[in-house]
Amino acid sequence: MKSASFIFDRRLYELLQEEGRTRFTIRELRDAYAKRLEGMTFRIGDVRRYVYEQIRRMLRLGWLVHDEERRTRGQVYHLLPIPAHLQLELIDNGFENGHKTSCEPEQEPSAFDNAAVPQPSADADQHLEALHKEIRLDFLASMGEAERYKLLLDEMPHLRDKVEGEYLEARDRSSRLLGHLRAIEKTLKTLASAR
Repeated sequence: MKSASFIFDRRLYELLQEEGRTRFTIRELRDAYAKRLEGMTFRIGDVRRYVYEQIRRMLRLGWLVHDEERRTRGQVYHLLPIPAHLQLELIDNGFENGHKTSCEPEQEPSAFDNAAVPQPSADADQHLEALHKEIRLDFLASMGEAERYKLLLDEMPHLRDKVEGEYLEARDRSSRLLGHLRAIEKTLKTLASAR
């Protein structure tokens, strides 16, 4: 098999190399990863999503496997040796680069001056439009994933124990992304009507 370059988060890699880390849940890995983000402002939900996405990538490569006992909550994963064909490329600040908006340190609120209410800038519009596009794509992908799992469960009910957890996860993610999408659309409408 031809060697493939696999870009991976250095922090996460170091966590996985720790002794006793061959068996874990998403929550355990998320909490350990969050500890490494000390001094940074972040949402724990973003960390969970990021860690979950990395776990899914590792599963696809065969670097991780599900525990034999499949669960909808608290699924256990087992770390396997790095696949021989994999060329690991470790990067720093993987989480921060993927979550710019929520990782920036919180600014101290300045004294509010009624006379100088800032007007929405073109930068804010562009940022919201880009965010809207990105979240919309994520939402459609997540909806498609949930839809496919549902079809698989309908066609092959014997797979329920094995894939129901993934189906529920994809469905939850779709719902959350829909909420994000609505919030951004309403914000864009509010900004448009303020002009």
